[in-house]
Amino acid sequence: MSAPPHGLYGAPIAMPWQTILADLALILFMMTAAALASAPDTPLLPKAPPPAPSVRGEPVGVWREGPGMPRLADWLAQQARDPRLRVSILVRHRAGQEQAALAHAQALVTEAGARGASARIVIEPGREDAASVVLAYDAE
Repeated sequence: MSAPPHGLYGAPIAMPWQTILADLALILFMMTAAALASAPDTPLLPKAPPPAPSVRGEPVGVWREGPGMPRLADWLAQQARDPRLRVSILVRHRAGQEQAALAHAQALVTEAGARGASARIVIEPGREDAASVVLAYDAE
């Protein structure tokens, strides 16, 4: 068996397990840093999928605002009362008419009465001011 190595002035050099572990940790840190430095600039985690749009079923009935059409409340009264049917109110507006479109949607919700309380409301820009209401089996 050989004698432990000696340092300056003849004192034995002690290498306790903590020193060896610290050396290994430092080596691991340097290897990780080198690997990350050469990694592409893309995120390491995959992107989360975008939120899915709400479910929309095939329309059962469509009401459009215009001359000769019944009032919305009258039209809704003639439609089936199935709890799976959802009322969707769509209001389109020209540029700069957002506030008027919001007020128009609120008026349609009020006119729809109890069925308008759980309505889906969509307000989007369009070429002209228009409103429609769709009944579809898409309640969640």
